Amino acid sequence: MTDTHTSNKAALAPLRAAMSEFDEAKVRAALDAVIAPDAVIHMPHPFGDFTGPQAFYDACYASLFDAMPDLERRDWIVMGGPDEDGANWVGCGGHYFGTFVGPWLDIPPTGHLTHMRFHEFYRFEGGKVVEIQTLWDIPEVMMQANAWPMAPSLGLEFCIPGPATLDGMVPGPWNAEKSRASQQHIITMLEHMKRHPSKGGPEVMEMPRFWHDRMNWYGPAGIGTGRGIAGFRNWHQIPFLNGMPDRGQYVDEITYHFFGDGDYAAVTGWPDMIQTVTHDGWMGIAPSGKKITMRSLDFWRLENGKIRENWVMVDILDAYRQLGVDVFARLREFNKVRVPGRISFPVGDV
Repeated sequence: MTDTHTSNKAALAPLRAAMSEFDEAKVRAALDAVIAPDAVIHMPHPFGDFTGPQAFYDACYASLFDAMPDLERRDWIVMGGPDEDGANWVGCGGHYFGTFVGPWLDIPPTGHLTHMRFHEFYRFEGGKVVEIQTLWDIPEVMMQANAWPMAPSLGLEFCIPGPATLDGMVPGPWNAEKSRASQQHIITMLEHMKRHPSKGGPEVMEMPRFWHDRMNWYGPAGIGTGRGIAGFRNWHQIPFLNGMPDRGQYVDEITYHFFGDGDYAAVTGWPDMIQTVTHDGWMGIAPSGKKITMRSLDFWRLENGKIRENWVMVDILDAYRQLGVDVFARLREFNKVRVPGRISFPVGDV
């Protein structure tokens, strides 16, 4: 007998297949088949929230498909499990790829193959998706179009790879003992991370206890990727804590959903961070003294009991929005002399 989490992953397979060879009719049908009519769908800024599968397609996929007529989806992580409250989740990570020939969200097209990372989390009840929490790395598309109007990243910007072990499509049956151990490893690690800086220097985080010395931290576009503990600290953690040293102090005001599947663990929350931008500011924005929320949807892969890879997505554009910065207005201003129309370029087998 198939367990719930294996069944839920299988229920998403037709949707993922329809999106791998994107066709509007097939994608609409697949969305209807797996997503409940009253499902709540949370999308990153500037999309917002929607109810039901067809509103989801109309508001989000239609314009992306128009801009990239050969659009395809490639998943490299599909894992699932129950959170601490017993809700059942499936997390998918991967890229949307396509030839960028039409403007999208005022981003000028390039005529070239373009990638956009996604982290998508689906909450299931009775075999149907009743909630989706999704982040698309829209800044990644802006950067490939040479249209990013904000500060340069400290970390490396590149097309983020899937798991080095090529085992992110976690098969069933769901292994409760191993999966819960992976989940608990992440929860304990984060508890230690929150000790710094309020309870001491970097040593209080005990990072070597939890992280492999050759770990990769794959951050969102705008922050970038860091290699090893030193890369993670220099290109993300130190600037983040310098600008928001009160992070981790408002856990009673947010909701996390942790779950594990074999050597993989994930967390989703809408939002799952609250902190105040002070001191040195963050990502080129002057300190405002304003408390903001952040949405971060993450995957971890454990290897021999330590974290070897960590994929992190943050709604960077929404963070800027809360700080009073309209990234899209800046993009339009920075790129107003570029021809904004569609590129006449053969796509696919034309």
